[in-house]
Amino acid sequence: MKKRVFLDGLLYGIMALSLCGVIAVLGYILVYIFRQAAGSLSFGFIFRSAREGGILPMVVTTLYVVVVSIAISLPVGIGTAVFLTEYSGNSSLVRILRVAIETLAGIPSIIYGLFGLLMFCRFLGFGQSIIAGAFTLSIMILPVIIRTTEEALKSVPVSFREGSLSLGTTKSQTIFHVVLPSALGGIVTSAILAIGRVVGESAPVLLTVGLSRNIPRTVFESGRTLTIHLYYLTNEAVNPDDFGIAFATAGTLVMVVVAINTLTKILTRKFKNSQGDAS
Repeated sequence: MKKRVFLDGLLYGIMALSLCGVIAVLGYILVYIFRQAAGSLSFGFIFRSAREGGILPMVVTTLYVVVVSIAISLPVGIGTAVFLTEYSGNSSLVRILRVAIETLAGIPSIIYGLFGLLMFCRFLGFGQSIIAGAFTLSIMILPVIIRTTEEALKSVPVSFREGSLSLGTTKSQTIFHVVLPSALGGIVTSAILAIGRVVGESAPVLLTVGLSRNIPRTVFESGRTLTIHLYYLTNEAVNPDDFGIAFATAGTLVMVVVAINTLTKILTRKFKNSQGDAS
Protein backbone atom coordinates (compact mmCIF):
# COMPACT_ATOMS: atom_id res chain seq x y z
CA MET A 1 0.00 0.00 0.00
CA LYS A 2 2.79 2.42 0.93
CA LYS A 3 4.65 1.51 -2.23
CA ARG A 4 1.58 2.24 -4.36
CA VAL A 5 1.05 5.60 -2.65
CA PHE A 6 4.73 6.44 -3.17
CA LEU A 7 4.55 5.55 -6.89
CA ASP A 8 1.36 7.58 -7.32
CA GLY A 9 3.00 10.56 -5.64
CA LEU A 10 6.14 10.16 -7.74
CA LEU A 11 4.21 10.01 -11.01
CA TYR A 12 2.09 12.99 -9.95
CA GLY A 13 5.26 14.94 -9.17
CA ILE A 14 6.78 14.06 -12.56
CA MET A 15 3.62 15.19 -14.38
CA ALA A 16 3.48 18.42 -12.35
CA LEU A 17 7.13 19.15 -13.15
CA SER A 18 6.48 18.45 -16.82
CA LEU A 19 3.53 20.84 -16.79
CA CYS A 20 5.59 23.53 -15.07
CA GLY A 21 8.38 22.98 -17.60
CA VAL A 22 6.03 23.44 -20.56
CA ILE A 23 4.54 26.59 -19.03
CA ALA A 24 8.01 27.95 -18.24
CA VAL A 25 9.25 27.39 -21.80
CA LEU A 26 6.14 29.04 -23.26
CA GLY A 27 6.42 31.93 -20.85
CA TYR A 28 10.11 32.44 -21.65
CA ILE A 29 9.44 32.49 -25.40
CA LEU A 30 6.61 35.00 -25.04
CA VAL A 31 8.54 37.25 -22.67
CA TYR A 32 11.60 37.18 -24.92
CA ILE A 33 9.57 38.04 -28.05
CA PHE A 34 7.67 40.91 -26.46
CA ARG A 35 10.76 42.31 -24.72
CA GLN A 36 12.59 42.46 -28.04
CA ALA A 37 9.51 44.00 -29.69
CA ALA A 38 8.88 46.55 -26.93
CA GLY A 39 10.29 49.51 -28.85
CA SER A 40 8.49 48.75 -32.12
CA LEU A 41 5.18 47.10 -31.26
CA SER A 42 2.28 49.55 -31.06
CA PHE A 43 -1.25 50.05 -32.33
CA GLY A 44 0.10 52.28 -35.05
CA PHE A 45 2.49 49.56 -36.18
CA ILE A 46 -0.35 47.04 -36.43
CA PHE A 47 -2.95 49.29 -38.06
CA ARG A 48 -0.79 51.26 -40.49
CA SER A 49 -0.37 50.32 -44.13
CA ALA A 50 2.86 48.84 -45.46
CA ARG A 51 3.85 52.15 -47.06
CA GLU A 52 3.64 53.78 -43.64
CA GLY A 53 5.78 51.08 -42.05
CA GLY A 54 2.87 49.05 -40.65
CA ILE A 55 1.68 45.48 -41.10
CA LEU A 56 -2.09 45.87 -41.50
CA PRO A 57 -2.11 44.26 -45.00
CA MET A 58 -0.27 41.21 -43.63
CA VAL A 59 -2.69 40.87 -40.71
CA VAL A 60 -5.68 41.07 -43.06
CA THR A 61 -4.16 38.54 -45.46
CA THR A 62 -3.39 36.14 -42.61
CA LEU A 63 -6.97 36.35 -41.33
CA TYR A 64 -8.32 35.81 -44.84
CA VAL A 65 -6.17 32.70 -45.31
CA VAL A 66 -7.11 31.26 -41.91
CA VAL A 67 -10.87 31.82 -42.27
CA VAL A 68 -11.12 30.51 -45.84
CA SER A 69 -8.90 27.48 -45.17
CA ILE A 70 -10.89 26.46 -42.09
CA ALA A 71 -14.19 27.08 -43.88
CA ILE A 72 -13.11 24.66 -46.61
CA SER A 73 -11.40 21.95 -44.58
CA LEU A 74 -13.48 21.77 -41.38
CA PRO A 75 -16.72 20.44 -42.95
CA VAL A 76 -14.79 17.96 -45.08
CA GLY A 77 -12.65 16.80 -42.16
CA ILE A 78 -15.59 16.41 -39.77
CA GLY A 79 -17.62 14.59 -42.43
CA THR A 80 -14.76 12.19 -43.09
CA ALA A 81 -14.26 11.55 -39.38
CA VAL A 82 -17.99 10.87 -38.93
CA PHE A 83 -17.94 8.42 -41.82
CA LEU A 84 -14.90 6.58 -40.47
CA THR A 85 -16.29 6.43 -36.93
CA GLU A 86 -20.03 5.91 -37.40
CA TYR A 87 -20.57 4.28 -40.79
CA SER A 88 -17.47 2.49 -42.02
CA GLY A 89 -16.45 -1.02 -41.18
CA ASN A 90 -13.10 -2.54 -42.03
CA SER A 91 -13.49 -2.75 -45.79
CA SER A 92 -10.67 -2.34 -48.26
CA LEU A 93 -11.98 1.13 -49.17
CA VAL A 94 -11.73 2.27 -45.56
CA ARG A 95 -8.22 0.88 -45.23
CA ILE A 96 -7.18 2.73 -48.38
CA LEU A 97 -8.75 5.90 -47.02
CA ARG A 98 -6.83 5.60 -43.75
CA VAL A 99 -3.57 5.04 -45.61
CA ALA A 100 -4.31 8.12 -47.72
CA ILE A 101 -4.90 10.21 -44.59
CA GLU A 102 -1.65 9.04 -42.99
CA THR A 103 0.20 9.74 -46.24
CA LEU A 104 -1.21 13.27 -46.41
CA ALA A 105 -0.04 13.87 -42.84
CA GLY A 106 3.54 12.90 -43.74
CA ILE A 107 3.98 14.91 -46.94
CA PRO A 108 6.37 17.89 -46.54
CA SER A 109 4.69 21.28 -46.78
CA ILE A 110 6.83 22.36 -49.75
CA ILE A 111 5.25 19.53 -51.77
CA TYR A 112 1.82 20.94 -50.98
CA GLY A 113 3.09 24.32 -52.13
CA LEU A 114 4.28 22.94 -55.46
CA PHE A 115 0.99 21.08 -55.93
CA GLY A 116 -1.03 24.21 -55.13
CA LEU A 117 1.09 26.30 -57.49
CA LEU A 118 0.51 23.90 -60.39
CA MET A 119 -3.11 22.92 -59.65
CA PHE A 120 -4.81 26.00 -58.23
CA CYS A 121 -2.60 28.85 -59.45
CA ARG A 122 -1.94 27.64 -62.99
CA PHE A 123 -4.26 24.80 -64.01
CA LEU A 124 -7.43 26.29 -62.45
CA GLY A 125 -6.31 29.83 -63.24
CA PHE A 126 -6.57 31.37 -59.76
CA GLY A 127 -3.05 32.75 -59.96
CA GLN A 128 -1.22 33.61 -56.76
CA SER A 129 -4.18 34.48 -54.57
CA ILE A 130 -5.72 33.91 -51.18
CA ILE A 131 -8.18 31.34 -52.53
CA ALA A 132 -5.36 29.31 -54.12
CA GLY A 133 -3.42 29.34 -50.86
CA ALA A 134 -6.53 28.48 -48.85
CA PHE A 135 -7.30 25.45 -51.00
CA THR A 136 -3.69 24.27 -50.69
CA LEU A 137 -3.60 24.72 -46.92
CA SER A 138 -7.04 23.13 -46.47
CA ILE A 139 -5.72 19.93 -48.03
CA MET A 140 -2.63 20.09 -45.83
CA ILE A 141 -4.58 20.40 -42.55
CA LEU A 142 -7.21 17.77 -43.36
CA PRO A 143 -5.32 14.93 -41.59
CA VAL A 144 -5.10 16.99 -38.38
CA ILE A 145 -8.83 17.69 -38.38
CA ILE A 146 -9.82 14.14 -39.33
CA ARG A 147 -7.67 12.34 -36.76
CA THR A 148 -8.45 14.70 -33.87
CA THR A 149 -12.17 14.70 -34.61
CA GLU A 150 -12.19 10.93 -34.98
CA GLU A 151 -10.66 10.51 -31.53
CA ALA A 152 -13.22 12.94 -30.10
CA LEU A 153 -16.08 10.96 -31.65
CA LYS A 154 -14.69 7.69 -30.31
CA SER A 155 -14.61 9.17 -26.80
CA VAL A 156 -18.41 9.65 -26.82
CA PRO A 157 -19.90 6.73 -24.82
CA VAL A 158 -21.80 4.11 -26.78
CA SER A 159 -24.65 4.46 -24.27
CA PHE A 160 -25.35 7.95 -25.65
CA ARG A 161 -25.94 6.50 -29.10
CA GLU A 162 -27.97 3.58 -27.80
CA GLY A 163 -30.13 5.83 -25.64
CA SER A 164 -30.87 8.14 -28.54
CA LEU A 165 -31.66 5.29 -30.93
CA SER A 166 -33.93 3.65 -28.36
CA LEU A 167 -36.08 6.80 -28.39
CA GLY A 168 -36.83 6.27 -32.07
CA THR A 169 -34.38 8.68 -33.65
CA THR A 170 -32.55 7.86 -36.85
CA LYS A 171 -28.79 7.35 -37.02
CA SER A 172 -28.24 10.71 -38.68
CA GLN A 173 -30.34 12.48 -36.02
CA THR A 174 -28.32 10.75 -33.31
CA ILE A 175 -25.06 11.88 -34.91
CA PHE A 176 -26.10 15.52 -35.37
CA HIS A 177 -27.99 16.01 -32.10
CA VAL A 178 -26.11 13.73 -29.69
CA VAL A 179 -22.70 12.59 -30.90
CA LEU A 180 -21.36 15.78 -32.49
CA PRO A 181 -22.42 18.10 -29.62
CA SER A 182 -20.83 15.68 -27.14
CA ALA A 183 -17.60 15.69 -29.15
CA LEU A 184 -17.59 19.46 -29.66
CA GLY A 185 -14.58 20.00 -27.40
CA GLY A 186 -12.42 17.69 -29.49
CA ILE A 187 -13.69 19.24 -32.72
CA VAL A 188 -12.74 22.69 -31.45
CA THR A 189 -9.31 21.32 -30.55
CA SER A 190 -8.88 20.06 -34.10
CA ALA A 191 -9.85 23.49 -35.44
CA ILE A 192 -7.35 25.23 -33.15
CA LEU A 193 -4.55 22.85 -34.16
CA ALA A 194 -5.42 23.43 -37.81
CA ILE A 195 -5.40 27.21 -37.32
CA GLY A 196 -1.98 26.99 -35.72
CA ARG A 197 -0.71 24.97 -38.67
CA VAL A 198 -2.14 27.45 -41.20
CA VAL A 199 -0.75 30.51 -39.44
CA GLY A 200 2.71 28.99 -39.07
CA GLU A 201 3.20 27.77 -42.65
CA SER A 202 5.46 29.63 -45.02
CA ALA A 203 6.50 27.54 -48.05
CA PRO A 204 2.98 26.74 -49.40
CA VAL A 205 1.87 30.31 -48.70
CA LEU A 206 4.88 31.80 -50.46
CA LEU A 207 4.20 29.76 -53.60
CA THR A 208 0.42 30.17 -53.74
CA VAL A 209 -0.60 33.39 -51.95
CA GLY A 210 2.25 35.59 -53.14
CA LEU A 211 4.12 38.62 -51.83
CA SER A 212 1.84 41.59 -52.45
CA ARG A 213 1.96 44.16 -49.63
CA ASN A 214 -1.43 45.66 -50.43
CA ILE A 215 -4.61 44.96 -48.49
CA PRO A 216 -6.52 42.31 -50.48
CA ARG A 217 -10.08 43.33 -51.28
CA THR A 218 -11.23 39.83 -52.28
CA VAL A 219 -9.95 36.28 -51.84
CA PHE A 220 -8.96 36.24 -55.53
CA GLU A 221 -6.19 38.77 -54.97
CA SER A 222 -2.62 38.15 -53.87
CA GLY A 223 -1.29 39.07 -50.45
CA ARG A 224 1.49 38.53 -47.94
CA THR A 225 0.93 36.73 -44.66
CA LEU A 226 2.67 37.57 -41.40
CA THR A 227 4.97 34.53 -41.60
CA ILE A 228 6.22 35.48 -45.07
CA HIS A 229 6.64 39.10 -44.02
CA LEU A 230 8.56 37.98 -40.94
CA TYR A 231 10.81 35.81 -43.10
CA TYR A 232 11.71 38.74 -45.34
CA LEU A 233 12.21 41.08 -42.40
CA THR A 234 14.71 38.74 -40.75
CA ASN A 235 16.56 38.21 -44.04
CA GLU A 236 16.84 41.94 -44.65
CA ALA A 237 17.61 42.95 -41.04
CA VAL A 238 21.00 44.63 -40.63
CA ASN A 239 20.63 46.65 -37.41
CA PRO A 240 18.84 46.34 -34.04
CA ASP A 241 15.89 48.45 -35.22
CA ASP A 242 15.23 46.02 -38.08
CA PHE A 243 15.25 43.09 -35.66
CA GLY A 244 12.89 45.05 -33.39
CA ILE A 245 10.41 45.35 -36.27
CA ALA A 246 10.79 41.62 -36.95
CA PHE A 247 10.07 40.79 -33.31
CA ALA A 248 7.12 43.18 -33.35
CA THR A 249 5.75 41.25 -36.31
CA ALA A 250 6.31 37.99 -34.44
CA GLY A 251 4.49 39.40 -31.41
CA THR A 252 1.57 40.41 -33.61
CA LEU A 253 1.49 36.90 -35.06
CA VAL A 254 1.29 35.45 -31.56
CA MET A 255 -1.54 37.84 -30.66
CA VAL A 256 -3.46 36.91 -33.81
CA VAL A 257 -3.24 33.21 -32.92
CA VAL A 258 -4.30 33.85 -29.32
CA ALA A 259 -7.21 36.04 -30.47
CA ILE A 260 -8.46 33.42 -32.93
CA ASN A 261 -8.20 30.63 -30.36
CA THR A 262 -9.97 32.73 -27.71
CA LEU A 263 -12.77 33.62 -30.11
CA THR A 264 -13.16 29.94 -31.01
CA LYS A 265 -13.42 28.99 -27.33
CA ILE A 266 -16.01 31.72 -26.66
CA LEU A 267 -18.16 30.65 -29.60
CA THR A 268 -17.92 27.03 -28.49
CA ARG A 269 -18.98 27.90 -24.95
CA LYS A 270 -21.96 29.87 -26.25
CA PHE A 271 -22.95 26.95 -28.48
CA LYS A 272 -22.76 24.54 -25.56
CA ASN A 273 -24.86 26.87 -23.40
CA SER A 274 -27.47 27.19 -26.13
CA GLN A 275 -27.53 23.41 -26.50
CA GLY A 276 -28.03 23.05 -22.75
CA ASP A 277 -30.85 25.62 -22.73
CA ALA A 278 -32.54 23.88 -25.66
CA SER A 279 -32.41 20.52 -23.92
